[in-house]
Amino acid sequence: MATSVSSRAGSDEQAVSAAPVSPTGPRARLRSSGPMLAFIGRRILSSAIVLLGATFIVYMLLAIALDPLEDLYTSSAPNKEQLIQQRIDALDLDTPAPLRYLSWLGGAAQCIPAAVGIGTCDLGTSWVTNQPVTAMLSTAIPSTLTLITMSTFTAIALGITVGIASALRQYTGFDYGVTFMSFVLYSLPSFWVAVLLKLWGAIGFNDFLADPRISPPAIAGLALLGGLIWQAIVGGAAQRRAVVFGVSALATAAMLFFISASGWLLDPSLGIVVITVLGVAIAFGVTAVAAGLRNRRALYSALTAVALGAALYYPLQYLFYYAASGPMMIGLGLVAIASGVLIGWLWGGPDRGQSMRAAAITALFVAALTFVDRLMGVWQVYSSSSRIAGRPIATIGSQTPGLSGDFWVETMDTYTHLILPTIALILISFASYTRYSRASLLEVMNQDYIRTARAKGLPERIVTVRHAFRNALIPLATIVPLDIANLFGGAIITERIFAWSGMGTLFLRGLNDKDADPVMGYFIVVGTALVVANILVDFIYAALDPRIRVNA
Repeated sequence: MATSVSSRAGSDEQAVSAAPVSPTGPRARLRSSGPMLAFIGRRILSSAIVLLGATFIVYMLLAIALDPLEDLYTSSAPNKEQLIQQRIDALDLDTPAPLRYLSWLGGAAQCIPAAVGIGTCDLGTSWVTNQPVTAMLSTAIPSTLTLITMSTFTAIALGITVGIASALRQYTGFDYGVTFMSFVLYSLPSFWVAVLLKLWGAIGFNDFLADPRISPPAIAGLALLGGLIWQAIVGGAAQRRAVVFGVSALATAAMLFFISASGWLLDPSLGIVVITVLGVAIAFGVTAVAAGLRNRRALYSALTAVALGAALYYPLQYLFYYAASGPMMIGLGLVAIASGVLIGWLWGGPDRGQSMRAAAITALFVAALTFVDRLMGVWQVYSSSSRIAGRPIATIGSQTPGLSGDFWVETMDTYTHLILPTIALILISFASYTRYSRASLLEVMNQDYIRTARAKGLPERIVTVRHAFRNALIPLATIVPLDIANLFGGAIITERIFAWSGMGTLFLRGLNDKDADPVMGYFIVVGTALVVANILVDFIYAALDPRIRVNA
């Protein structure tokens, strides 16, 4: 990795002092951009060489391991020899494998100009389906992205949050509980987790929806469990833990009783009151982490974002009903963030950045709650449709065949198919992210500069958020991009169990059919993703640690 601590001395200092323009002028910017461009060019060149060598090795291994004539050797057809010769001619098997690789590489090289709209990308054709590999990838890549995007980012967010909370509460009951659960989840086989989710998360829950009443013993047991979890999270003295246990247990019992008595699971909703209450809680939580509750302007900015979201609740219902679409939802999310930034800027204060950040994050959460509330509105219509027949949690596939409906029904169908594979991937990845983030933060918290920050009298929140957290992310910067690139290749076991046609399915089908071109297409996509991830890691390092600079 071509990163180093920046040192401007010697000839560099002389060049800067001799320049007739200011250090921030055009010539200085050109001089500073030179090393960056050289670094990017060098990394792209070295990565291209590595990718070239890897594709050659994989192609040779496939040529040795896969025999596309295997099924014909055992055939009893009278024209067996003719069929064998026809396939040899079609796949050019008389040509040595290295020369066939050069022919494949020539087609793959066309993908570079095709990326900017010049020419067409040619990664070969599947001899089994007679379909171009690029067409197969165009179907498999979006399917895999849909499957892994939500699970990956949710696992990263939850894993890092829980890991940091566990490190800050080291050697407490919460820390021991998180450690135990992390090791349990990390050791579970992914196929076993997926099967259990299908059994209990889909079949069991669908059966429960036929009569969604919770028995009093179950309410009592879940209330006790909720109390134990919350008192472990909050911690503190014994009296405080007892109060938290009692309040959380009673709140859990009341919520479960309401859900059971009202049949909420059959026709769920949040409503403006629940969204506002949750938004206020989010505003306080986000402000406490991002700026501290003593920063009143940041808190008022976040609460203003909640008030704006509540005021727009009913007007948005009309917009959702008449003009709902995917791009519109993305646009509304961006508008929510921009509105939060504007609110924080208008509240101002000595540090506008904290107010803008707190308001923007809060506004995004309130917008997400409003979206979820509207999506819940079609739950009853969706689950009672003839194609669903009261069993809304799907176990296989990415959509329900023959289901028709508006944007919200289709979105609900997509999410119900995503629930189980997403949870399976979250449980597997969550454990590793939790352990990595906990170990990284514990190492940082023992550094001298952390003790110095505390000795200077800085609040613990500032010590943790501004000094420790950012440095704790540096080791994770190596893991997360590469993990995302690996998942981009498809969660093979999860895709197979849940019958999800993505990159993993494409890879397995190519191996089973002795079809090399789809396997090479899979490999070139995954290899390129890993190369890009490695380059991004270097820039993430520089963003997290200002001492790291990219030099030529």
